[in-house]
This record gives sequence, C-alpha cells and structure tokens, in this order.
Amino acid sequence: MMRLAALLLAFATPAQAAPGDDLAAAAQAQVGVTTLYDPAYVGLAFPGGDLPRERGVCTDVVIRALRDAWGLDLQAITNADMKARFSAYPPLWGLATPDRNIDHRRVPNLETLFTRAGAALPLTSDPAAFAPGDIVSFRLTGTNLPHIGIIASGSAPDGTPLVTHNIGAGARTENMLFDHPMQGHFRLTEAARAWLAAR
Repeated sequence: MMRLAALLLAFATPAQAAPGDDLAAAAQAQVGVTTLYDPAYVGLAFPGGDLPRERGVCTDVVIRALRDAWGLDLQAITNADMKARFSAYPPLWGLATPDRNIDHRRVPNLETLFTRAGAALPLTSDPAAFAPGDIVSFRLTGTNLPHIGIIASGSAPDGTPLVTHNIGAGARTENMLFDHPMQGHFRLTEAARAWLAAR
C-alpha cells in the first residue's frame, strides 16, 4: 500500500526544474533579440550597465542571462572583486586598476571570477557531464581567442549538449561544445551564487 501511495505521489508531483534551467532559458531568450556582434569598447552606466540588447559579444550572453535569471550583476560583482583582489586577475590588458566598463566583458576575467566563486568543474569530453545552465569557456581553434557560452536545455542528435553563445552573428543556440579547446567548465551552485552575491 505504501509503495502504491509513493508511486501515485511521484506521478502527482510536478517535476522539479534543474538548478540551471532558468539560466539556460534566460540565455535562450536572447536568440533573435541580440542579432549583432559588437566588440567595441563602450562606456556603461554603473551598476547594471549594458549595451542595447540587439548587440554584444559572447560575454554579454552570460552577463544578461545572470541578470535576467538570478539578479546577479556581473558588472558590479566583477568590479568589486577586482578592487579587492586585483592581483588575482589576468594582467592581459596593461591596466593598473579595474575598469567597470569592460572588465566583466572579458572572458579570462569571468573565468577567474567563477573559479574564485568555487564554480569550476573538471574539464571533460563526456557529454553527460554538462547540465543546462553550465557556463563553458574555450580558446578558439586557430586564433586562441577566448570565447564563452551557456549550456542549453536541448541536445544535438548525437547527444551533445547545445550551447547558447554569440560567436559573431548574434546570440544562437548551436552544436559547438567540442568544436574548440575547452578552457573552463563552471556550474553556479547555490554556494557559488551566494559567494557572487556577497561581493
């Protein structure tokens, strides 16, 4: 009898959304909205600064998804953490102090921030290791340029998770997870999100 009751309860209880589903959905919502790739340096309002939504780069997909899904402002968070631990961040741009207009829009800075938040996972080529809402960074084949995207809810026919990203033609969800060398794999658990929110 108890077994039957448990079975009925399982069918009656709606399935719980996975923790990253809302982040994946917030990234997917940018497809068809952000239609241009625009890497120009722009002075932004602070906090909460953004370009017009029809334009942006790969990091803007992540920035907007985190704001829309979880209310996390990577502009303010990155700026606060860089002010506290500037030496922890890559010295790739010759800056002596943080720049709140651009720091959060640079992939190596986000890789550092997410690692400091405890969100880094081991790199793997196993498709099963990736969940919707995971953030993945790359170095593009042939150029070694940094790139970043968010694992989508869907998969390709071969089971490879799709990625929502902007690689030059606006926000798109595509089968590209294993097209370039992977640099970072991050999952923003509740603990990681709390660390970010506390900056």
